[in-house]
Amino acid sequence: METNETPLVTTDGLTKTYPSTSSGRRGDRVAVDRVSMTVRRGEVYGFLGPNGAGKTTTLRMLLGLVRPTAGTASVATDRIGALIEGPGFYPYLSGRDNLRTVARFRGYADTEVDRVLERVDLAARGSDKYKGYSLGMKQRLGVAAALMGDPELIILDEPTNGLDPAGMADMRALVVDLARGGQTVLLSSHLLAEVQEICDRVGVINGGTLLLESTVAEMRGGSSLRLRATPEPVALAVAMRLAGDDGVRGTPAGLSLDLPADAAPHLVRELVTAGVDVHEITPTERSLEEVFFEMTAATREKEPVS
Repeated sequence: METNETPLVTTDGLTKTYPSTSSGRRGDRVAVDRVSMTVRRGEVYGFLGPNGAGKTTTLRMLLGLVRPTAGTASVATDRIGALIEGPGFYPYLSGRDNLRTVARFRGYADTEVDRVLERVDLAARGSDKYKGYSLGMKQRLGVAAALMGDPELIILDEPTNGLDPAGMADMRALVVDLARGGQTVLLSSHLLAEVQEICDRVGVINGGTLLLESTVAEMRGGSSLRLRATPEPVALAVAMRLAGDDGVRGTPAGLSLDLPADAAPHLVRELVTAGVDVHEITPTERSLEEVFFEMTAATREKEPVS
């Protein structure tokens, strides 16, 4: 996916507070706390956080649906498609007629309805009434509405909610395809494997606070080597000599060394020279999930904020 450094979405100190409604509590409840983020043109940006972290409130402020308490949000295009929370359609109309209603309101031809139904693989079920749709089909119809008019920026709030594994794979493929076509996708999710697979950069939010903004690769860090060898004290000494005292950690599966995968042959030679029997040496990478839980451990007990 080709991206450039030109920002399409920028927030600066974006904040939203609500009056506290809990008895015995004073002051305002902070839903979003001074979030500053940047989404670049042509990228898939993953807005990552647990349920209640402040993702939806932030997206609503970007779209002008919620007024910020402080800070600013700037979107450098008026061609925006969005699916925020669950889609809302008329239950007694078919999927196609619901989209026709949306299309006429926005000034699009009926041919646009057929195009987006095809794009989300609902063309064969377009004549069925919305009330008979499964949760996953309703979600895909909402995404279809967001794709009308070929928007430059597409904001999707938890787009794989309600989808089965095959539907989730199809949705991920669609998001990647949109970005390859030059569109920018801002995708919120609490599914870390999903974000790791399709996003160029991520912003991690928890308790209303943006903890980090970086590429997925930078967030995961470099690769490491897992080593099982005996005698372990000698293996540990060799490992510390090569990776440094702080670059070696004991785990239930053996030793973890902060060394790249291409260092494995040299490590094996040094271990064998020292009389160590090498039982296993495996390159490993931290998953986004591991990094995320490390980052949010200190704030995990905060009250959910929406």
